[in-house]
Amino acid sequence: MKVLIVEDNDVLRWNVKKYLEIKWNVADDHSTYEGAVYKIMTGSYDIIILDLGLGSDEGDGVDICKEIREKWNSVPVLMLTARTLTPQKIIGLNSGADDYMTKPFDYEELIARLHAMVRRDHSLKWDKLTVDDITIYVDEMRVEQDGSDVPLSKLEFNLLLHFVQNQGRVLSKEEITEKVWWEIDMFKESRTLDIYVGYLRKKLWKDVVETVRWVWYIMND
Repeated sequence: MKVLIVEDNDVLRWNVKKYLEIKWNVADDHSTYEGAVYKIMTGSYDIIILDLGLGSDEGDGVDICKEIREKWNSVPVLMLTARTLTPQKIIGLNSGADDYMTKPFDYEELIARLHAMVRRDHSLKWDKLTVDDITIYVDEMRVEQDGSDVPLSKLEFNLLLHFVQNQGRVLSKEEITEKVWWEIDMFKESRTLDIYVGYLRKKLWKDVVETVRWVWYIMND
């Protein structure tokens, strides 16, 4: 589980990070709006803990949450805030947060809330995803283009699905390997991923994926 903590209180951010690292090993953190948005764009997180206030002129947690929902819709977001009034909580939830905790909080409750959010997120399944003339039937592991079936291997299907689910995001080779084929040693060789992206381009008759400086991939939106 990879978690991003966005909190401008240095002590609280450090404490949450260390606690989560004990439980889940991987946790990133940032204290500013701009830095948090950059990490979300270039990283891959299973869940985001987000301070509602942030105390920044660039934007606050509500702005970040709205941007997440506009661009990377599926990642679960837990909002943290010292604001206890119900209307302020509603603002956070209406921005797209999945859950809400008021400071100060119990760390065991935090872990329980995060576990519950991840279980809910994993239980959500896309029946069908569509990009231009390409339709992906997730449960059937089947792809159509302009009404005709496109024969894809399981690896090709998983790669295409990951690109579509992260449409508009820049994805590193390391992230794709971790999220799509992390268990297969052969894909740790850098050229193998390039080859499979090439297979997708040929089978779909279009350049659905853009290569950036031979290091990053982005699904055209």
